[in-house]
Amino acid sequence: MKNIFKNIGPGTLVAAAFIGPGTVTACTIAGVKFGYALLWAMILSIIATIVLQEMAARLGIITQKGLADVIKEQIKSPILRKFSIALILGAIVIGNAAYEAGNIGGASLGLEAMFGEEMWSYYPVIIGIIAFVLLFIGNYKFLERSLVILVLIMSVSFLFTALITKPNITEVLSGMFVPSFPENSILTIVALIGTTVVPYNLFLHASIVQEKWKSKDDLPAAKKDTYISIMLGGIVSMAIIISASSIQATEVSNVLDLAKGLEPLFGSMAKYFLGIGLLAAGITSAITAPLAAAYVVNSCFGWKASLKDWKFRSTWILILFLGVLFLSFDIKPIKVIQFAQVANGILLPVIASFLLWIVNKSVVLGNYKNSTLQNIVGVIIVIVAFLLGMRSVLKVFEII
Repeated sequence: MKNIFKNIGPGTLVAAAFIGPGTVTACTIAGVKFGYALLWAMILSIIATIVLQEMAARLGIITQKGLADVIKEQIKSPILRKFSIALILGAIVIGNAAYEAGNIGGASLGLEAMFGEEMWSYYPVIIGIIAFVLLFIGNYKFLERSLVILVLIMSVSFLFTALITKPNITEVLSGMFVPSFPENSILTIVALIGTTVVPYNLFLHASIVQEKWKSKDDLPAAKKDTYISIMLGGIVSMAIIISASSIQATEVSNVLDLAKGLEPLFGSMAKYFLGIGLLAAGITSAITAPLAAAYVVNSCFGWKASLKDWKFRSTWILILFLGVLFLSFDIKPIKVIQFAQVANGILLPVIASFLLWIVNKSVVLGNYKNSTLQNIVGVIIVIVAFLLGMRSVLKVFEII
């Protein structure tokens, strides 16, 4: 058991990043509207996430460089290189600032579920201070352990909530392995996949594996870490869908509505378990979004800065500050999150294509480049990401 936890780390940060308030809300709506029918979409999302994140981790360990660093090196045209880096820099930094408002807002909803709405104006500041302290300490091992603990708390909270609903196991298994497309479900499927396969996680993973592993001999440990952590994240997401499937309400837009719906069936403890889970989900994402943005800026400008370097710190402080600011002035995070969805929809297939191109270059990875099977799966993921990305972009602009 000690050895298992010793090798768990970077993958947990990735899981912590994608299980945020957006994922909790998307899974809640999926469960309420469609029951267990869309569990297969979460299975698909987890497979895609594992495939892409394994590539990113392998790249980071073999090259000991960030994804943006390698992209800069491999694009020979100065104009194309500058355009690519500007696209990555703009979308990741601006997009993460937008998502940060949603992360802090989600964590604040967790506090509201447990302590009421009387002190709502203070909740974003409290969450911001917690995230600031954890990031400012600047010790990777401490940060990693903190996030592992938060992910475990979040996992226990949501899994216990799912268990007390006493789900029908046969129907759950059917929903997981028999794909179906209920009426008006396509956008919910897009939401489930879009909140799990996150482009900034590819940059985050390629960078943070270097904090833990330095040699190609560490690849098996990194792969195990990726598989275990992301599958755990997928189980948590499915637990939320299962929990939401047990209530009869139709007007459910977030986890607070889910808590209210479960309370008559399972008592007041339901809202506390959900509140703790949402608080942990919000804090983990509120930490990882600024951290990912800082790693991307670090790579794009070639700073080679450490976690305690003020160049690095100034980036995540800006992202964190903007997230708190949006909520402190009562700016609804939904608008900025919609903007982030546009960035995500455009960026995911682009970044996935960059990654797929890089991990096929012998000059970069040598004998550790992609296999034929990995390429086939990777191309399918890129095509699906492009189609879903365009669908989400069109939806945000209300073109469809």
